[in-house]
Amino acid sequence: MKFFYGKQYINSKDQKKVLEVLKSDYLTQGPKIDIFEKKLINKFGSKYSIAVSSGSAALHLIAKALNWGKNDTILTSPITFVSTANCIEHVGAKTDFVDIDEDTYTIDPNRLEDKCKKAKKKGSKFKAVIAIDYAGHPCDWQSLKYLANKYKFQLINDNCHAIGAKYKKMSNYAAKYALAVSHSYHPVKNITTGEGGSVLTNDKILNNKIRLLRSHGMLRNDPKKPWFYSVDDIGFNYRITDMQSALGISQLSQLSKFISKRNTIASYYMSYFKNNEKIKLPIEGKDIKHAYHLFPILLNLKKIKKTKSEIFMDLRKKNIFLQVHYIPVHMHSYYKKKYGFRKGDFPVSEDFYEREISLPIYFDLNLKNQKYLCKTIEKIL
Repeated sequence: MKFFYGKQYINSKDQKKVLEVLKSDYLTQGPKIDIFEKKLINKFGSKYSIAVSSGSAALHLIAKALNWGKNDTILTSPITFVSTANCIEHVGAKTDFVDIDEDTYTIDPNRLEDKCKKAKKKGSKFKAVIAIDYAGHPCDWQSLKYLANKYKFQLINDNCHAIGAKYKKMSNYAAKYALAVSHSYHPVKNITTGEGGSVLTNDKILNNKIRLLRSHGMLRNDPKKPWFYSVDDIGFNYRITDMQSALGISQLSQLSKFISKRNTIASYYMSYFKNNEKIKLPIEGKDIKHAYHLFPILLNLKKIKKTKSEIFMDLRKKNIFLQVHYIPVHMHSYYKKKYGFRKGDFPVSEDFYEREISLPIYFDLNLKNQKYLCKTIEKIL
């Protein structure tokens, strides 16, 4: 048996719901999309939801709808998948970063304020901040919202890791604190539609813009000419299908079960490795319910006396195929060449990357296999 850091869980109920769509008249642009969007609203407490083709599409649509451009600088965390930063580049804005908190691995509000103060002294400001609920642990949203109001920037939640998390005991925290929220339903996320994603927001104008941009910018506004549409602003084909939406509806109904199992798996890892000085375990902050999309551990490589590459190769020999989340975005060639980022610019993120590996965490990982994983990892370390 091979073990990976994450994978989807699809049961017969999911399959049945998708099969029903395959037998229906609509494969795309049909009724399941509207139902899925309403289910998302009910689950996550936003006024609006727009289901789209991927989490990356969600971020791009947010950036486009908010009119970010060449005179704007957008801040985000270096520890994220590249699409979080790429969406800024796609609309021609400038990308910059704020280092992470040493314990939660989310954007550090103190470092963010320092950056805002320096910009203010120079007579400039940041247009927006995209904060990532890394691994499923919500950011310090109360502090981020305070800073957004103080320094007048837009606050965006890249919530793709934290579907099902709670902040201050609220499951609807994401749209409460942020102007817009992006979801991803990629197979390794907490629920899946295959590929797919959504934007959640409480802003009616933003909802209308994103809904229009999702489908080429086509506006059908003449009831006497049902064939007619106008395009005032070019959009994209970022539509989700009815097949994906049917799967999403089924998966969403099981989210509580999925999160409970992920927390059970996390608790076992915590208990097993709690006294292991070679590993730093993730934390769960006060009034937080972690969604555990990932289970990141930091290795004490000095005590292990192996390189991370050697550890990876040793684990692969035992059919354990782990992953690193993530290579800091500022270390990628594109961003280094364009902005001149160098090693040492964001030291907490860089140290995190040097030491981080993500352990397997997914719904059908049973206790017997988890015990094998723990014993094997402990032996290799």
